[in-house]
Amino acid sequence: MDPIDRSVRFAGGTLGRHRHICAFFNSIDEEHRVLRSFIKDGFDRGEKAFHIVDPELREEHLKRLADVDINVERAMGSGQLEVRLWQDCQFRGGRFDQDAMLALIEEVLRSGPAAGYPLTRFLGHMEWALLDKPGLDDLSFIEFETLCVRSVEI
Repeated sequence: MDPIDRSVRFAGGTLGRHRHICAFFNSIDEEHRVLRSFIKDGFDRGEKAFHIVDPELREEHLKRLADVDINVERAMGSGQLEVRLWQDCQFRGGRFDQDAMLALIEEVLRSGPAAGYPLTRFLGHMEWALLDKPGLDDLSFIEFETLCVRSVEI
């Protein structure tokens, strides 16, 4: 039996082996209200956090993490928290490349255990899909989410 508790709690329930959540929110406040316990629980359990955020909302995101007693500076310094901007993930090379993005997700999820983190809680926003950027013309949200689900089954 695995001595590490790999269960993940969210919204009053426990997620099974397949842990991918797609959620829609009416505001940033609602998003943080719903997700803060999920995020904080991961930090408290010593898990890695990888967040991809809107460049314009990075500082606000970090402040909200600090507001729930996450030592952002220490977590970033230790590698437990990694916050990247859209242009460094979804738009590397100036355009959206679905295969490159899926490879990044797999790389991040594999690197956590290699660095001593039992799980990685990956948080990404999809507002970038509304931008007028090369490579987004053929983006299918449903297909992308389905492929992301397959990536998290590492």
